[in-house]
Parts: sequence; C-alpha cells; structure tokens
Amino acid sequence: MEETWRLAGKKDTLGTRARMIQAIRRYFTDRGYLEVETPLRIPAPAPEEYIDAVPSGQWYLQTSPELCMKRLLAAGYSRIFQISKCFRDRERGVHHLPEFTMLEWYRKDIDYLALMEECEEMICGAALQVGVGDRIVRRGKTISLKPPWERLTLEAAFAGYAPFTTLRDAVESGRFEGVLVDHIEPCLGRERPTFLYEYPLSLGALARAKPEDPKVAERFELYIGGLELANAFTELADAEEQRQRFERARRARFTAGQAVYPEAEPFLRALPGLGEAAGIALGIDRLAMLLTGAERIDDVVAFSPEEL
Repeated sequence: MEETWRLAGKKDTLGTRARMIQAIRRYFTDRGYLEVETPLRIPAPAPEEYIDAVPSGQWYLQTSPELCMKRLLAAGYSRIFQISKCFRDRERGVHHLPEFTMLEWYRKDIDYLALMEECEEMICGAALQVGVGDRIVRRGKTISLKPPWERLTLEAAFAGYAPFTTLRDAVESGRFEGVLVDHIEPCLGRERPTFLYEYPLSLGALARAKPEDPKVAERFELYIGGLELANAFTELADAEEQRQRFERARRARFTAGQAVYPEAEPFLRALPGLGEAAGIALGIDRLAMLLTGAERIDDVVAFSPEEL
C-alpha cells in the first residue's frame, strides 16, 4: 500500500517529464536532426579522471554515448540527437543517480557559441510546451528563462565569487572542483540561466583549444538556479592530440588507483572526419527537476535504486 501511494504521488511529475521529452524530440526533428540509438555496452569509455564506468562483463556500460555519436558525425550524419540511459559508478546524491537519462546532440559546422543559442531555444520551447512558461521557481526564487541568458567566463566567475584564489591557482593546486562546488556554483543562474564558458584546456578532455588562446578550451557548462544542467564544447578533431590527452588521463587514473580503460581505437580513427562540429550533453532528470520544482532527483524518476 505504501508503494502504491508513493508511485501515485509521482503521476503529475512523471506526466510533465513525459511531455518535456516529447517537446524535446519535436524540437530536434523539426530542425532536421536524426534521432539515433547507440549501444549501451561498449568496450572502451573515454578515460576521464573523475568519471568511473560500470563494468559489464569484459566491457562497460556507457557513461555517455558521445564516442559512438561522434563516429556517426564523422561518417556524414550532420545533425544527430539521442536520449539514452547512462551509467556512472558510485554516483549517488540529491542530484545524482548511478543510472540516469542523458540528452546529447551534435551538429557539424558550428562551434560552442552557436550551441549556446540552440540550447536556449530548446529549453525555452520545452518549458513553454509543458506549461511552465518563461519563468521557473527554484528554492523560492523566480528565475527568468527569457533569452539572452548570461554568458560568464570561468575566470570572471572565480574573480567574482571565489574567495582567496584565482582560477589558475585553484587548478594548479588541485582545489578547482572544491572551490567550484562550494563557492561558485551556488551563485550561478540565480536570476536567469548562466553559461559558464572558456575552461582551462586541462579541463576540456575532448574539447578544441580556442585558436586565439590555446590555453583555453572552447567549452561551456549551463547552470540554472545553481544546478549544473549541461556540458558542451567545440569538438577536438585532431586524433593525435586526442590520443595524447587520453594517455595522460589513463596515467592519472592509474596513479589514483582507478580502472584503466582500453584505447578507444575506432573513435580515434574516425576523428579526422569530424571537421568543425560541436556537441552537448544535458541531464534530462535535472531538467525535469527544474521544470517541476522538484528538489531531489528521486522525485522525477519512477524508481530510485534503493526502491528496486
């Protein structure tokens, strides 16, 4: 009986989530994007230092569909999107699930700045379709979704919100993530969404370096009400540079005692065909939280891991 009440109490929220996903699909199909499906089990995920894949036999459950999607992009699929399950080991919290739903889309012949505009348009359209309109309420504060949204460089964010440190010092001392989470993220997207952009190249594992400043990655993250919602970048299409970055990440994982993944050779072979392109990963569960006013990610999925 208790479970029946619990599941029944989510009906409106899950209905809003379903309409949101339908609106997202319409947005992309109306603009010539092809919806694709790629395998959940893969032999080699991208070796990022802070993301651990879940083993599945001798392979792994995907942490993101990006490697397979970029192979499609390189093969001539100019506009693609996917809504899929992703898995990350030991990720659990108010905003995290070890199994979650990700929206990713990729497009040739644009960069990360153009992707910001597309992201604005898509989210505003979804909010309108589910009846939220052009503003949401998060933790008692009203946030306007009317574009243009705030564009803030990471360096400016550290200068404005981080006490006693600069971006460079935080990165070099290994305190970047702690300072970002504790001092900067809560200040982002409080009145309108914020695109936090221009990360140090060392924090853009698959991102292209900015031509005017090679120390900077053409990467952004989107924050709404202090909640990180999306991660995007102009794609690195240099296979040799990507191989070197993967090797540095594998060494770092080995030094930290983490699993070391095989080389993603098919992805690296495909990279020269990528050309100018940009892509983004957006958390469907978190967007559902924002559009329904939910405080916990558990409230926007039918079952949390602990309820199975």
